[in-house]
Amino acid sequence: MKILVIGDIVGKPGRGILGDFLERKKDNYDLVIVNGENAAAGFGLTEKIVKQFYGFGVDVITTGNHIWDKKEFIDYLKKDHKVLRPLNYPKGVPGVGWNIFETSKGVKVGVISLQGRIFMPPIDCPFQRITEILDEIKKKTKYIIVDFHAEATSEKMAMGRFLDGKVSLVFGTHTHIQTSDNRVLDGGTGYITDVGMTGSHDGVIGMTVETVLPRFLTSLPTKFKICEEMARVNGIEVEFDEYGKCSNIDRVDTSIEEIDFADFL
Repeated sequence: MKILVIGDIVGKPGRGILGDFLERKKDNYDLVIVNGENAAAGFGLTEKIVKQFYGFGVDVITTGNHIWDKKEFIDYLKKDHKVLRPLNYPKGVPGVGWNIFETSKGVKVGVISLQGRIFMPPIDCPFQRITEILDEIKKKTKYIIVDFHAEATSEKMAMGRFLDGKVSLVFGTHTHIQTSDNRVLDGGTGYITDVGMTGSHDGVIGMTVETVLPRFLTSLPTKFKICEEMARVNGIEVEFDEYGKCSNIDRVDTSIEEIDFADFL
């Protein structure tokens, strides 16, 4: 089984290059997962964008702390369980934190969205919450994938070690910077600290330099603007064996020329 994971989609440039990339490549994969929490102008998701992603060939949308930024989207989470909000928000909030998905070949895959707590909003412990549901998922499938949306590399690495041998893949999102530590851990779990960002790589994690620098220079609030130059796709290609173990994990880092971003307004 071959899985494609695409890192945080940022705004119109991210959506544009994602659509172009999947048009060319989606038939190579059994399942396509994207982190979409920054897809709407850098902050949150909309129903229109979600349906656009499905049209591209996306099977699962994971998220993080920005999932709540578009208030009108919160009700949508109640009905579309292919969009996952982080599992470890307090019980009772809208949406689901995990689900079982079926590939075109009929293979079931469990996908979990988790959020870290270091330098992040105070929510439930991700280590404890995922422990509560792993046995239930394992009754349905041996293939389990975890998106850990977290700031601190130490927290992500700790989660990878904690889940080694218990799940098929742990990949990090949130920092928008792709790391080079993709590997298969001792217990057979694929791991990477951060899959990176799909969007413009000519600014500061997807935003223009001109709108980001004043925040650092003055400490005053500024309105960030999406950067549109040098769009790239960041992610990973992962292969699983028949036992649910990761047999290979490779980084994706590529640009595609001549995209008309106006098509993705």
